[in-house]
Amino acid sequence: MIRYLWQRLWQLALLLVGISFITYGLMYISPSDPAEIQLLANDSTPTEEALKALREEMGLDDPFIVQYTRWMKNIAVGDFGYSHHFRQNVVDVLLSRVPLTLYLSVVAFLLFIISSIVLGIFSAIYQNRLADYIIRLFSVMTISIPGFWLGLILLYIFGVKLHLLPITYTNTWHSIILPAVTLSFPLIGKYTRLFRAEIAEQYQQDYVVGAQMTGTSEITIMLRYVLPNAIINILPLIGLSIATLLGGTVIVEMIFSWNGLGKMAMDAITYRDYDLLQAYVLGMTTIYVFCNLLVDYAVYLMDPRIARDEALAE
Repeated sequence: MIRYLWQRLWQLALLLVGISFITYGLMYISPSDPAEIQLLANDSTPTEEALKALREEMGLDDPFIVQYTRWMKNIAVGDFGYSHHFRQNVVDVLLSRVPLTLYLSVVAFLLFIISSIVLGIFSAIYQNRLADYIIRLFSVMTISIPGFWLGLILLYIFGVKLHLLPITYTNTWHSIILPAVTLSFPLIGKYTRLFRAEIAEQYQQDYVVGAQMTGTSEITIMLRYVLPNAIINILPLIGLSIATLLGGTVIVEMIFSWNGLGKMAMDAITYRDYDLLQAYVLGMTTIYVFCNLLVDYAVYLMDPRIARDEALAE
């Protein structure tokens, strides 16, 4: 187990270094001048003399590898730079936005997992019946509807017309409903189909037939045997869907004026706040990578076959 974790950690560390190199490289080749941006943000006139002095102060005349190494050294000690748009340290801006994005992502994640499992179970149990056809049609619809369009429709119906739910963040639990539904909707359809297929396949296995012959109740068979085995096979895909949640928050937060990391990233792009944008990309990548590590570790613990194969390899 320890060896497996070390291998994964080394792989993830190399991946993060590669992502950081690409991220900084893209900012480096950007046509915008960081010195000019900083002067304009400070309401200063970007004269040639001022630009030259500031470029020298910021080290922009150094070779790319020198600038990248200096940036990585600063990150290693927690210095991600200064946000000229928000006029705060980047770390402070990120920490102020993380709670809302985390809140939205967790609620959306729980919503799509619970909904997918329940709908997948019903669809598999009533396979090729009316309930199965309705759920499968619903799954196709959720996958086909664009997230931004769904968010606008929900906002218009439940917020503007019916006045049932707030259309922006109001520090109440009601305000999470529309953004969470919008964010989780495409994933509900996708994973409902996956759970249906896995559960239907598990029901064809010998261990289920044996349990049914011994008189074990269907609920016990489902919860104790079928569902855990189905989740093991789908769990790696759930880890990959974390990227969909993280990326989807950008659109959802813009639609519902949700002051999280996604809206912050759009502001950083709009105002060419490169330090903040670099920190956002690196932070989202780190979260995604470590979430996948946790998922892989969970699969390792839940499936003894992986540990057995590793022992045989040694």
